[in-house]
Amino acid sequence: MPRRTTKHLPPKRGWAIYLRTSSQEAQNPTMSQDRQRFNINRALLERSELTVVAEYIDTMSGRTPKRAGYQRLLDDARSGRFSHVAVENAERFGRNDTEALTAIDELHKLGVAVRFADYPDLDPIDADDRLLIAISFTLARRESIKLGQRVRGGIHAKFRNGGYATLAPDGYRNAERKIDDPSRSRIGRYERWIEPDPEQFKVWRLAWDLLLTDNYTLAEICEELHQRGYRYRTGRPFIEVKNNRRKPATNTISKRFHNWFYAGWVVSEKAGIPPKTVRGTWKPVVTTEEFERGLAILARRIQHRVAKRRHSYLMKGLVYVGDDESGKLIKLTGSTSNSGRKGGGTAYYCVWSSNINIKCEIVDENVANEISQIRVDPQLIPTIQEAYTHEIAEKLGHLRPSEQQELEAALKAVDEEEARTARLFASGKITDHVWNMLWEEWQDKRRTIHISLNALNRQHEAHITDLDAALTIISKVGILYNNLEQCNQRDVLRELVDKIVVDRAGNIIRMDLLAPFAYLKRLTDRAKREANSEGITRNENSGVAAAVPDCSDCTASGGPEETRTPDLYSAIVALSQLSYRPF
Repeated sequence: MPRRTTKHLPPKRGWAIYLRTSSQEAQNPTMSQDRQRFNINRALLERSELTVVAEYIDTMSGRTPKRAGYQRLLDDARSGRFSHVAVENAERFGRNDTEALTAIDELHKLGVAVRFADYPDLDPIDADDRLLIAISFTLARRESIKLGQRVRGGIHAKFRNGGYATLAPDGYRNAERKIDDPSRSRIGRYERWIEPDPEQFKVWRLAWDLLLTDNYTLAEICEELHQRGYRYRTGRPFIEVKNNRRKPATNTISKRFHNWFYAGWVVSEKAGIPPKTVRGTWKPVVTTEEFERGLAILARRIQHRVAKRRHSYLMKGLVYVGDDESGKLIKLTGSTSNSGRKGGGTAYYCVWSSNINIKCEIVDENVANEISQIRVDPQLIPTIQEAYTHEIAEKLGHLRPSEQQELEAALKAVDEEEARTARLFASGKITDHVWNMLWEEWQDKRRTIHISLNALNRQHEAHITDLDAALTIISKVGILYNNLEQCNQRDVLRELVDKIVVDRAGNIIRMDLLAPFAYLKRLTDRAKREANSEGITRNENSGVAAAVPDCSDCTASGGPEETRTPDLYSAIVALSQLSYRPF
């Protein structure tokens, strides 16, 4: 689960209820949720003076943190919407013990307490109580794993006995009947089996007859079935007609011709059942000899097929051309003419149904020349660092103290509130119980404010450290791009470039950069202007991204606002990963 580093104010007082029902549970999810609400209300809410602020519901397995309600709960906790989370028990919160405990720790740092209805007095942060909670999560995870093992074991056992435990393939249907006296049956309350579908069974028998003649290709078999009005079980046609083009479903029908089920055999790699070892209990469409003869026909055709070469378009999704009439940018797509020829054909960046066709090799070469000119002037680095440090400080509140002052004012307000209440307590106007409750609340607020203040300093230090790493990586990109493999060049481009605008001859008009390149380009331009104003002569191509036109043409993705410091930090962290790739 991704963890976010953000600045927080003390959370609002209130409960958030989290309900989870497994999608595999036999009971009605609504009934399960009602039972969870009842237990939470009786054990936690009735004993508290706090109101319920929000409710979050998931109907899926707790083994994954990718649950919509669970993630919304964490997001709202980070925004300070509530101060307590109520859950029926540990396994409802999650069946992954490591993930669940990490989430509880994060919520605690945000000033949000997690409580469980089955153990209402336990605090997951207390050392002794945490041990019990951790054991509960571990047992929930073990139960989930064991349940999965039992389900898989039952499926594999049914396979080994010749049965089929999942949805029957096209041409068959699943059937069942209820056992009148389950106590006398070893298979439970229902008996389930596979039987031929009267309508679809004949379709697949005809398909195999056409294949076994060795006179029909897969596309022709689809065409023949389509002409007779046949379809897949789902209603999908064997031939789809779109824009006056006929597209046969050859991939799907090929999978059917390779499925041993139609020959009456159970085959399962997970259950360790190879072909022709376990005979199924259903009626086969073809005999084993016919099925193997069909496999041989398909294999022989594959051997004689001429593989179509696929060109890898390096600038795919990045290159644009201007429309002469409207002036708007049009994204170019890739196309290779005569790809079946010996040389693989000629690859173009083009616009469909137009005369705009630019050879890929021209654009790729021009982009490589532009990137090779990217460099960092060592004489400008101190000026860049100074400008960057100034903007970081301003964004984080060091030169614009409003945010820091707000946190310090909130801390002072807590102290004043405690002092006023202490005088009331000393005069006997409030009880010990109320004092203890308020004192815990003040401590939670202080802890949350101190965490936010410390986060400001840590983020500032992290930003400054990553600037040096980004500058080093940029210099590597400019020097070593042409020595990279094409797959690595593509990765560099996705981190470096937002869009490349070319004319119809393939010449680069401008190159728009992603953060932090565009941001550092702006800092470099500023440093060059300041240096020139002081009478220091600089080389014409010095600085970051010197080969790119003026900074007004080099923007981050989505416009100038993308150069904001918070976005820059995440972009630099992503960019830093390039330093571990094989330059």
